Amino acid sequence: MKALFLIFHGFDKANGISKKIHYQVKALKECGLDVRLCYYDISPSGERRWMADNAVIAELGQGVFAKIRKRLGLNCIANYVLRENIHFVYIRSYHNANPFTINMVKRMKKKGAKVVMEIPTFPYDQEYITWPMKFKRLTDRCFRHRLASFLNGIVTFSNAKNIFGERTIRISNGIDFDAIPMKKQMNDTTHELHLIGVAEVHYWHGFDRLIRGLAEYYCTNPDYKVYFHIVGPLSGEREKQEILPVIRDNKLESYVILHGPQHDQQLDAMFEQADFAIGSLGRHRSGITHIKTLKNREYAARGLAFTYSEIDEDFDKMPYIWKAPPDESPINIQQLISFQKSLTMTPQNIRESIRPLSWTAQMKKVIDELDIRPQHTILENILNSLKNTHLNMS
Repeated sequence: MKALFLIFHGFDKANGISKKIHYQVKALKECGLDVRLCYYDISPSGERRWMADNAVIAELGQGVFAKIRKRLGLNCIANYVLRENIHFVYIRSYHNANPFTINMVKRMKKKGAKVVMEIPTFPYDQEYITWPMKFKRLTDRCFRHRLASFLNGIVTFSNAKNIFGERTIRISNGIDFDAIPMKKQMNDTTHELHLIGVAEVHYWHGFDRLIRGLAEYYCTNPDYKVYFHIVGPLSGEREKQEILPVIRDNKLESYVILHGPQHDQQLDAMFEQADFAIGSLGRHRSGITHIKTLKNREYAARGLAFTYSEIDEDFDKMPYIWKAPPDESPINIQQLISFQKSLTMTPQNIRESIRPLSWTAQMKKVIDELDIRPQHTILENILNSLKNTHLNMS
C-alpha cells in the first residue's frame, strides 16, 4: 500500500524532531508500506517548494507571495495523493487547522484514503505564550475540531482517549536502535559527576531548576564536583533570562557548560563523557502531566539513567529513574548524587529494558488500529494459503 508522511516544514540535521520523522518513515517502511515523505523546502537559490522525497510536486516561487502560497495552496498535496493512488496519509500536526488543511483532508478522504494526524504534544495551547503566538493559535482553535472530524484518528503520545472530540490512537515515542549508539564506558564518578541535557531548550524543559539546585549545592563548598552540560541552543529570551543570570550571579560558569547544538560523532562523545541525563523538569509549566517524550527514550537507548518530572508510564517504575517533583523547587543535587551512586544497572541493561519501544513496534500500532494491510502482508497471506492448499492436497 502506498503511504504519504506529511509535514509542513523542512529539516535540520541537528534537530531531534527531524531525526524522529525519518525514524518514523523508516519504521512504516519496515511495516510493509511504500512510503513517500512530503515536506516544505527552500532551495539554495531561495525557491520555495513542496517536495515528495526528492521530487518537486509544486513550485511556490520566492518572497512573500511564496510564503502565502505555502499556507493556502495545499491542493497540490491532495492532487499528488490522488494522482499517485495513495491510500494512507500520516500528517504531523503543525497547529495549522484552517479551511485549506480541511479541504485537503476532505479531498484525500473522498478518494478513499485513510488519514491520521499526529499531535506530538497535547495539550499545546499553553506553549503559546506571547501575543503574536496567541494570535497565530487563534485560527487553529477555530478550526481544529472541524479538521479532526474528517480524520480516521489522532495519534497521541499522551493518555488522552479523545482529542478535539475524536478518538485517539495512543502510542509511545519510539527508538530506532540502529541510529542511536549505546554508551560504551562507565566513567569513574568517585570525585565528580557529569550531567547532560540535550534539547533545543524551552521553558518547559526546566533546566533552570537544575541550575538553581547547583547554585544551592555549591554554596556549601563541596569537594565533590557536579557538572551540567547543556547540549543545544537556548530557544528564546525567556530561556536566556531564566538560565544565564543564575549561572553568572552564582559563578557557575565552570560547572554549567553551554555547548550549543551537537550531532553525530560530537554528540556521541558528549554522551560518553556523561554519567547521568536530565529530561524535562518543567512540563507542568505548559499544563502537561502525562507525556512520553522522545528524549527519555533516547537517553535509555544510550544506556543512561536519567531524571524527569512528568508522568511517563513507560519509565516511572524503572529502577534507573530518579523522579523530580513537578514543581518550581530547585533540584536537590545531593539526592541526585546519592541516587546515581546507588545504581547497579549497566548501559546494556538499561538499553535492553526498552526493546518494546522500537519505532517499528509503535507505528505498527497505528497500522493495526486502522486495519491497514501492507502489500507484503497480503502477499504473505497468498503464499501461506497456497502452501496450506498444497499440504492439504498431499
